[in-house]
Amino acid sequence: MEQSQPSPAAAVRSEDFALLVAVLPPPLQAAVNALPEAELLEVVMDLGRPPEARLVGGVQRLSEAPVTPEDLQAVLGRVGELGGDNRAGIERTLHRVSAIRNRQGRVVGLTLRVGRAILGTIDMLRDLVDSGLNLLLLGRPGVGKTTKLREVARVLADALGKRVMVVDTSNEIGGDGDIPHPGIGGARRMQVSRPDRQHDVMIEAVENHMPEAIVVDEIGTAAEAAAARTIAERGVQLVATAHGNTLENLVLNPTLSDLVGGVQTVTLSDEEARRRRTQKTVSERRAPPTFDIVVEMVSRDEVLVHRDTAGAVDRLLAGAEVGGERRQQEGGSVRVEAAPEVVEATPPGHHGQHAAPGAGGGAFGALRPGPTRIAAHAVSRELLERVLRDLPVEAIAVGRPENADLVLTLRSRANAPRLRKAAERSGARVLPIKRNSATEIRRALKSALNILEGVDQDEVRAAVAEAEHAIQRVLAEGVNVPLAPRPSRLRKLQHKLVTRYHLETVSLGSEPLRHLVIYPLGSGVVAAQDDAHEPALDEEPEALLADDLREGGDDEEPLEEDDAGNGHDDAPEDDEDVSERHV
Repeated sequence: MEQSQPSPAAAVRSEDFALLVAVLPPPLQAAVNALPEAELLEVVMDLGRPPEARLVGGVQRLSEAPVTPEDLQAVLGRVGELGGDNRAGIERTLHRVSAIRNRQGRVVGLTLRVGRAILGTIDMLRDLVDSGLNLLLLGRPGVGKTTKLREVARVLADALGKRVMVVDTSNEIGGDGDIPHPGIGGARRMQVSRPDRQHDVMIEAVENHMPEAIVVDEIGTAAEAAAARTIAERGVQLVATAHGNTLENLVLNPTLSDLVGGVQTVTLSDEEARRRRTQKTVSERRAPPTFDIVVEMVSRDEVLVHRDTAGAVDRLLAGAEVGGERRQQEGGSVRVEAAPEVVEATPPGHHGQHAAPGAGGGAFGALRPGPTRIAAHAVSRELLERVLRDLPVEAIAVGRPENADLVLTLRSRANAPRLRKAAERSGARVLPIKRNSATEIRRALKSALNILEGVDQDEVRAAVAEAEHAIQRVLAEGVNVPLAPRPSRLRKLQHKLVTRYHLETVSLGSEPLRHLVIYPLGSGVVAAQDDAHEPALDEEPEALLADDLREGGDDEEPLEEDDAGNGHDDAPEDDEDVSERHV
């Protein structure tokens, strides 16, 4: 039967494992062979102590006899020469031998780490690798970063046909020896003579060998971080790992924070501080991040994906929840848990933008948490409050436009000078409606607050917040920004938001990983026609920004009576005060 034949990957793993066992002293070889190969992480030999095997689930002693100097020398004699980083390897394998020295330079301990090439280990990250964006892997030691990085190199070279160069400082990715391990596929490898020259070799790889993608393990110095930014700015896809367990650790690391944009402290003017509703001294992201996507490896089969590094860092610096998209690989399937609702931070350079706060977690809503404040101007506040009681959203009616996030007014009154000035001062969004009726108010608010019948509002808010921040980043930086996978109706909503800014979108991938990518204007991409034809949303009037209200009301239809039978010919004139006024 075909199933009885071992796979090539399994054969490689078994052969490699046997080579690792062969370098151990004979008394330990039988003990290691008795262990489950898939569970073994490393073998530890410390002078004067019993040798141990470290497994996924714990530690197991291999012998009661302590390790002797002869045992250590026997192992060192069967492996390559120790380098400046006290690491050596077994030729054409992925295993690593690391030494501990005493003050005289004599080896007093060894760690024999098992290296594996596992096909399919990046299935849950495949769409990120295919995107062509720069990808950074974070995680604690032993969680499998290098294993995934090795598979990324193979997929980029063999499956995607790219010119891939691996910068292999410690020979962990391609194994020891001059001939790289088959686990990296057709990718080429550049070895590094000394660890402190890694940044030079990274630049050399770009200048001399014209790669389309570069794979680097363990970015750990400021020079390497600067080299990574140089590579990214030259248009070469960069996939790397870095020291750090989470995105927050990386942001707080002064040496490596440049990988995600860096952090700077700025002092705001009084006007800007009032607009943001924050203190005068704040921390902001200094520059666009080197890596577009950051992946936190929780375990070997679970990751947390930050598809928009810039947005995640902005939220973190604003003291908000970072969120993230959780992915788990179970057997042959991948389970994707959409990012929970996050509070969006205002992107640098876009403070004071007119947005629907609270409607979808826009920039203003992040600075003033709580319900959306809606003011009625030339519209019945009683009707507004009645409609708000029936809508599944946190919103309250307020009296003055200066205190509102959203101002509801008749279209014929939308250009009132004092109303426009009040909206500009508060950053409020002006929502014009045709008639002063409960039906019209309800339709307008459902559109402005992004309410979808039958869809959980937390999911709607998260989708809108993600789209709004991505739009601001595309406008500011001129880059392509992928969004997280969403159901078709939420993708439709995101597409609708993008079209308001005259940007372009394309829907990529297959369910459940299907998602939108937003492109700058003039990119030449075809709009997401497939999502435009997915189940339609309620056709509701789109809200207009205060700065966009230039149509006037010449074609305005006659006012109708509202549900209470009241007329609406007593709206305030343009020269009247725009403070609270009930009809």
